[in-house]
Amino acid sequence: MRKAKTVYRIFRYAGEPLQAKREISFETSLLSRLILDELCFNWNKTKLEEALNSSIDQNNEQSFQKLSEEYKQFVWE
Repeated sequence: MRKAKTVYRIFRYAGEPLQAKREISFETSLLSRLILDELCFNWNKTKLEEALNSSIDQNNEQSFQKLSEEYKQFVWE
């Protein structure tokens, strides 16, 4: 039995070029944005907490006051 062969032929399209668009669904884009926002929030909060702790360890009151003002945005609840 012979193997089946497939032959492809390409024909030029004479009409207007078509633009293919594939949009991401709203739910997917919203979910990805919320996850990225939460990741950034947690990372920034962790870095700020580390800076606060290091300023406490070094007894640097000016740095502590400045960082504590920034930290208020993370715990305003």
